[in-house]
Amino acid sequence: MRHPTEIVIENGEDGPRALPLSLERDRQRTRKGFMPKLFRVAGRVPFADDLAAAYYAALDPATPRKAKAVLFAALGYFVLPTDWVPDFVIGFGFADDATVLATALSIVGAQVRERHRKAARRLLDLPEPETDDA
Repeated sequence: MRHPTEIVIENGEDGPRALPLSLERDRQRTRKGFMPKLFRVAGRVPFADDLAAAYYAALDPATPRKAKAVLFAALGYFVLPTDWVPDFVIGFGFADDATVLATALSIVGAQVRERHRKAARRLLDLPEPETDDA
């Protein structure tokens, strides 16, 4: 039986490899620091709603464990006080955070449901998107 905190990656070379995950550490870091940082920078990052939606998806009991691990890793990177490009660098400060989030969403974005996006818009006081029902 595999350890519950690993993901098996099929790399096509010499067979699958297990990558250990620090799911619990990322979950704790995110729960503690995500909301304060999100509210502090929400007006400066165009992807704040995606961050919040990913957060709600990561907390959702219906989200599969592997998807939670990917989302918490991306959100944990956002919360880190130090990263590749410091957040205070004007114009580029959140580029690495956006890249990490975009990569995570490209992997597990199907797990970020409309209910998570609605919760994110409510949290950030954003309007609902217009529909073509006319």
